Amino acid sequence: MNDNLYELFRSRFPADPSRPFIETETGRVWSYGDLQDVSGHYARLLASLGVAKGDRVAVQVEKSPEAIFLYLACLRAGAVYLPLNTAYTRAEVEYFLGDAEPRVAVCRPDQETGFAELAARTGVAHVLSLGQDGEGSLPDRARDLDPDFATVPADADDLAAILYTSGTTGRSKGAMMSHRNLGSNALTLHRIWGWRPDDVLLHALPIFHTHGLFVATNCVLLNGTGMLFLPKFDLDRVFGLLDRASVMMGVPTFYTRLLTDPRLTPGACARMRLFISGSAPLLAETHRAFRERTGHAILERYGMTETGMNTSNPLDGERVPGTVGFPLPDVELRVVDEKTGAPLGPEEVGIIEVKGPNVFSGYWRMPEKTRQEFRDDGFFITGDVGKVDARGYVHIVGRAKDLVISGGFNVYPKEVETVVDAVEGVAESAVVGVPHPDFGEAVVAVVLAKPGAAGPTAEAVVAACKEQLANYKVPKSVVFVDELPRNAMGKVQKNLLRERYAGTFGG
Repeated sequence: MNDNLYELFRSRFPADPSRPFIETETGRVWSYGDLQDVSGHYARLLASLGVAKGDRVAVQVEKSPEAIFLYLACLRAGAVYLPLNTAYTRAEVEYFLGDAEPRVAVCRPDQETGFAELAARTGVAHVLSLGQDGEGSLPDRARDLDPDFATVPADADDLAAILYTSGTTGRSKGAMMSHRNLGSNALTLHRIWGWRPDDVLLHALPIFHTHGLFVATNCVLLNGTGMLFLPKFDLDRVFGLLDRASVMMGVPTFYTRLLTDPRLTPGACARMRLFISGSAPLLAETHRAFRERTGHAILERYGMTETGMNTSNPLDGERVPGTVGFPLPDVELRVVDEKTGAPLGPEEVGIIEVKGPNVFSGYWRMPEKTRQEFRDDGFFITGDVGKVDARGYVHIVGRAKDLVISGGFNVYPKEVETVVDAVEGVAESAVVGVPHPDFGEAVVAVVLAKPGAAGPTAEAVVAACKEQLANYKVPKSVVFVDELPRNAMGKVQKNLLRERYAGTFGG
């Protein structure tokens, strides 16, 4: 039996290969037949360059149909796909190439010379290029090769991809994802989200990340249907396509931006079946406002680079604002005491740990770090702080590294942010801890005001917190900003805020 992920996808492809797979913003349509041909061309080229089972292929290119075909080609060739954020700098890319030691690196055409220099320094044998419009040395060299390529056999536990973590707490670590990890998670999501034979996905996410590639794209491939493929989120284009789509996956900023537009009405979303949000916390206020405007309750779920998806609000049932729903059917989830590792009961806040076929096999060439992140019974320590309520819904309170310890007391930023976000005129807040001479750390609330509204005052924020929170949780400083720093997936980069305001109290 061949457990290669590509074979799982292929088993679900439509009987008619002319069925659409990808439609671009220019109206060009790529069929499932095109998918098989182009990925076959690319796989043949990789094999001709000596790419063997287990070899890495590093890819830093713009979003395009051809980039999806390259991902599939790597699977077919038995290679390990290594997508890199397009925002990574030359120095960061050099680290990844040196660490992963890929046999082939694929870059944007205008960066081919620079990549060749990096390749020479890091021992990468071949550099190819692929542009957003399908141009470059990769398609040029692959075009005339035989597309009839037999998928390289793979065991379920063989590596399919390496995804580097964001590196906010040090050097990026490469999470090793197997064919089983990716396949099992996609099958579960496809089932619990009720994919239908006529579903069309509106795809506006990047594809160097779990959300856009291993959740969104893999679900479409398992469904054997099509997606409307936007290079990035654009309000006008999204509104122009909503009446042709039935499913959309987005980060919270997609939904907050949609809410600013008067075109967001029940009529505009009449054909839509499901809106899904992830990659960053969705404010309960956003959830409620979207439902009031459209009649749709956004389905929020929770996952991470190392595990794919772990939980989801129900397709049929109450989608509770501010929660990430229930553990997936094949995922075990528990909350434990951070110091002792003892399991905690309902409503008790601790560290979330998970176990299941979706959980990665470890960090690339970091056996000691891998051992540190797993319990003896196989549970992965996520580093996320949360609780399971009496109804079984999972709540994410924050990251363990974001925990603020002020005067010896633990302050969970999410609890404070919930209060601050409810203050009139506040659009969003981020709470961080910074050095303080007396308390060790002090709570700082960084606040983004709603556009066009009467701005909230620091006094109003502090007053609301004093009314609802213990004194040690009340911000000792409130800072107003025009924007919050975010990564490519919309997550607020609290490490940058901690650095920015580290000297607030002279610490």
